[in-house]
Amino acid sequence: MKRLTGQDRSITSRWRPATQAVRGGTARSEYGETSEAIFLTSGYAYDCAADAAARFAGEQVGMTYSRLQNPTVEMLEKRLALMEGAEAARCMASGMAAMTAALLCQLSQGDHIVAGRAAFGSCRWLTDTLLPRFGVETTIVDGTDNDAWRDAIRPNTKLFFFETPANPTLDIVDLAAVCAIAREAGVLTVVDNAFATPLLQRPMEFGADIVAYSATKMMDGQGRVLAGAVCGPEEFIEKTLLSFTRNTGPTLSAFNAWVVLKGLETLDLRIRRQSENALQVARFLEKRVPRLLYPALESHPQHELAMRQMDAGGTILSLYLDGGRKQAHGLLDALELVDISNNIGDSRSLMTHPASTTHAGLSAEVRAEMGVEEGMLRLNIGLEDPLDVIDDFDRALRAVGL
Repeated sequence: MKRLTGQDRSITSRWRPATQAVRGGTARSEYGETSEAIFLTSGYAYDCAADAAARFAGEQVGMTYSRLQNPTVEMLEKRLALMEGAEAARCMASGMAAMTAALLCQLSQGDHIVAGRAAFGSCRWLTDTLLPRFGVETTIVDGTDNDAWRDAIRPNTKLFFFETPANPTLDIVDLAAVCAIAREAGVLTVVDNAFATPLLQRPMEFGADIVAYSATKMMDGQGRVLAGAVCGPEEFIEKTLLSFTRNTGPTLSAFNAWVVLKGLETLDLRIRRQSENALQVARFLEKRVPRLLYPALESHPQHELAMRQMDAGGTILSLYLDGGRKQAHGLLDALELVDISNNIGDSRSLMTHPASTTHAGLSAEVRAEMGVEEGMLRLNIGLEDPLDVIDDFDRALRAVGL
């Protein structure tokens, strides 16, 4: 069989992100398939022993083992790099595999990082628990305070790590300002962009060095598979990250890569419609609950900054009830349409109580520092008719006295 025929990057790089999400990175075999092929293979054969030796020596282009390269995974990597505006990308088995690899591949004992306090629970476990075990110090700062980032820099500071919008408090980090502070100090920035995706926010355009994703979320978008990705400069991806992934094995499967490729084809349509739905639901809920956060609402404390960085508000909103965990759980139990689930980015509307699910592994003190209160709920708005979601909440809110 002939080798896959790939695209000319000089052409594909000119396409806009929505086009790249459908066609970027596509490579075809001699059969000329229009839908990307799934290469379910762990290994590859060589024409001769010399070819095998040359590939392992890096002297010949070609696949060696699916822990390192796979044609289906490679198509997804190229597509994501194009969408992000990055030189290269590597895909991982999950979002947390991507976050862990992006940090560990470049940190050593004695290094120091600065991280935003508002983050997904597992990301805070990385910064607060895992990294210190290996002699890497972490300073946690209020990500919305630009001066706090600058003040936390030490001579051994290696990188800044943050999410924007943050999970689940929807804190917004000023990308341009914080990335400029890092660059001036010779510090790399690693940004978790899972809530926005490259369709709503492209951190590299604001100076970010490395962007990491849980592709499980909006990129798949239908609750089917786990996947993650790290995008960045080619030198970082191929020299620093590749050696880490080669030897630790957090590689994405070909099947999961194919599912995400299919999900990307509708990402632009889904994320924009879901953002419209989320804004409509947020405007309703804002009048019914004590406190509600959604970046596209004028009431969000960082609304102007969010709308400078993002094309829309995204699919996630957070609401706070005065009745604590009892009332929050009561609202969840009263819902009929919206599912109780800790996933996000799904085409279905989902809601969870972070303090008892996604952030349950953190201490009460850390949760309080982050703003994850007992009465807080995180809501992912899907593709249902937003009026049906509103009707569901109207009835459930009345059931808990709101």
